[in-house]
Amino acid sequence: MGKIRLDSRLSAVAALVRENKTVADIGTDHAYLLGFLLQQGKIKKGIAADLRRGPLENARKTLLEADELENVRLVLSDGLDELKKGDCEDIVIAGMGGILIKEILERTPWVFDENIHIVAQPMTHAEVLRGFFLENGFRILKESSATDGKRYYCIISAQYDGIRRDAAEWYTYVGELIKNHDDVSRSYIKKTVAALEKKLDAMQNAGVEDIGTLAETVAVLKQKITEENDG
Repeated sequence: MGKIRLDSRLSAVAALVRENKTVADIGTDHAYLLGFLLQQGKIKKGIAADLRRGPLENARKTLLEADELENVRLVLSDGLDELKKGDCEDIVIAGMGGILIKEILERTPWVFDENIHIVAQPMTHAEVLRGFFLENGFRILKESSATDGKRYYCIISAQYDGIRRDAAEWYTYVGELIKNHDDVSRSYIKKTVAALEKKLDAMQNAGVEDIGTLAETVAVLKQKITEENDG
């Protein structure tokens, strides 16, 4: 196999992983992420976890061909269920829906620890995941975005600090991406607003009377975009 190369989505995920930590890749599939991080020397040890044996076998083959198998523990696990405190310092959960990522985290008490760093890449419902982080004592440290030309993705870096925060509706949809000035982040935000506007139009056409919250969210987002562009 030689050197592992990542697509833009996983490259953005890899960029937010901390150096010299043991990383647990949840839903690892082929373990390309761990193989890449190990080959680059960014991490020394990893845990590849997946719900099914098939992906774990794929991960084993990838890591064997990359000459990194001895540095990774393969774990058959539903989310983080088979891992325990002290197994890792960084947790990556990429390629799942935001609701599922939230459910995995909220049933794992040991992730509510200031020493644990989470890198999450939700495929859907990123607003649910951001809301969970803020309301449960996690600080969102940084966000980045990626695209494959068809879809846009956000990657969220978060860490527990015990401070519960009110989740402003507009923030749950764009998070720290609003502070980014790269073209991909701006396109992600524009697409998010367009989707909300489409939903708002559908509600209005259907005669839904209670659209105040969504309408306000769209208005605030547009204002935030204008402010960031002017800044």
